[in-house]
Amino acid sequence: MNYSLRQLRVFVTVAQARSFSRAGEIVGLSQSAVSHSVKELEQQTGVRLLDRTTREVALTEAGQQLASRLERVLDELHSTLREAGRVGTQLTGKVRIAASQTISAHLIPRCIAESNRCYPEIDFVLHDRPQQWVLESIRQGEVDFGIVIDPGAVNDLQCETILSEPFLLLCRQDHRFARRESIDWHDLQSERLVLQDYASGSRPLIDAALAHFSVNARIVQEIGHPATLFPMVEAGIGISVLPALALPLPQDSHLIVKRMIPGVERQLMLARRKNRSLSTAAQALWEIVRAQAGELAAGRAQDPLYQI
Repeated sequence: MNYSLRQLRVFVTVAQARSFSRAGEIVGLSQSAVSHSVKELEQQTGVRLLDRTTREVALTEAGQQLASRLERVLDELHSTLREAGRVGTQLTGKVRIAASQTISAHLIPRCIAESNRCYPEIDFVLHDRPQQWVLESIRQGEVDFGIVIDPGAVNDLQCETILSEPFLLLCRQDHRFARRESIDWHDLQSERLVLQDYASGSRPLIDAALAHFSVNARIVQEIGHPATLFPMVEAGIGISVLPALALPLPQDSHLIVKRMIPGVERQLMLARRKNRSLSTAAQALWEIVRAQAGELAAGRAQDPLYQI
């Protein structure tokens, strides 16, 4: 049957008012439009629903049965739509966000704190994983959105850059580089490097920079978790290149970071599935992450370490 919701509402109104003219006043239609709508519904059902006389409109037996059932159905539909609208605008529930370890360790805590302050009814659930896991979890809908290092050309994700930050050199305080104000990428030629492995979104960017500057460095260790870089370098196994978000240095360490020239940056991005809308709660946290990244960038603006 090819009937419309309006036809059903018009019929129920006529059944309640027992008048085409009064029903028309209630629903905002002319008497002829109301009559036409009811006739169309009768054609769809194949039965007479109303008996019309010059003095009144009376329901047939089929019309009485249909009207009583439709009242309940339309009330339930109204309640369902109202509930859907309430759910769609509420700032409550769980929001699942995925991010790599360096992002989780330093940017996300301030985002969670701000979320708790602004939206105490939203449960900020963090999934702290390597970059490739984060990307896949976004694609599979396992999280609402993620924070990633620029994944390059991807057609199935909607990405928004929220922070640009430089790569820095990490070395011991007694290393010969420690006395310099900045380190040229070419100075890494033949140096022993400890780097994160390819689960990190930063590693391809570091490799690309080394290749761009024709640096033939010796990569002596590839590690999974960024925190492992610090004890590796402090033990004298090698020096490292790391993103600014890996800071601060461990307390009481004998390590130092130096600006690298020419400056090479990585882009941090908010990412979500393309053509999929976020819930109101998820959108609120998306805005919080964006704002906190902006505050972090503003705080670095006057620090020479971050100048490119």
